[in-house]
Amino acid sequence: MAFSSDAQAAQQVQDRLNALYTLVHEVEQKRQQSENGLIPIMKMQDEKTQHNQSKLKALYKAALSHAEQEEELLREALEKIVEIRNIKNERRIKSRMGGNKQMMRKTSCFSMLQNHAETLPLYVGKPGEKPPPLCGAIPAESNYTAKVGDMVATFVDTADMNDWILAEVVSYQHSTNKYEVDDILLEQNQKKRHTISKKFVVPLPLMRANPETDPEALFPQGTIVMALYPGTSCLYIGVVRKAPQKHTDEYEVLFYDENCTKGYSCPMSVAQRYIIAVKQKSKS
Repeated sequence: MAFSSDAQAAQQVQDRLNALYTLVHEVEQKRQQSENGLIPIMKMQDEKTQHNQSKLKALYKAALSHAEQEEELLREALEKIVEIRNIKNERRIKSRMGGNKQMMRKTSCFSMLQNHAETLPLYVGKPGEKPPPLCGAIPAESNYTAKVGDMVATFVDTADMNDWILAEVVSYQHSTNKYEVDDILLEQNQKKRHTISKKFVVPLPLMRANPETDPEALFPQGTIVMALYPGTSCLYIGVVRKAPQKHTDEYEVLFYDENCTKGYSCPMSVAQRYIIAVKQKSKS
């Protein structure tokens, strides 16, 4: 049965890779068509005759249509990439639930976290669209429930730890409003699995915000946040020193540190994926 499930997942991934391959070629063809359509427009820009004005308008209309078609193909390609990620993640979760609970080494864990941050989809909205919840700094809606396998920030208060940590959702009980989560870095925690009230579980962003088009979806300079401390799986309070300027940039964060002369650390880079609004950790 496991083999059959693995084979089915592999086939699903292959089908989407084939579709992605076709889409990439279609995008390139459409891009060349768009570029070729711009050449006569550029040549006619300085000619002011009535005939040319009418022809120029038609060329602009055709170029716009080509650009829109290219955009749709790119969106389809991005959807295929997201589907591939989801299939692989679902297969990993099923494997774990089936008893394959391999402990992740710290180096592998941090490499995985970095990869997740770098490959987090970038939100590209259409004109007039606003970024949705869980894009950048925009929080989830109050009735949102994180899915099994999603990475979240959660407050753990046990004899061994009293911190906000990164964890992976195992299950959610609507009757009790509680999650079961696994510490993303199992080596740090002997118990490994926690049952946590929903109010102490914060879904992480599912998309990056583009500073050039949606700056309102980013935490501005001076905002107090919870951020992943580099080299750990814990989130601590810090202040945004500098927000991303390009979609490939990370935040610069100053973490509060009583041991430092100025009361906070030197600037550290933290990806959009691992910064959330400050949450209260009191259980009152």
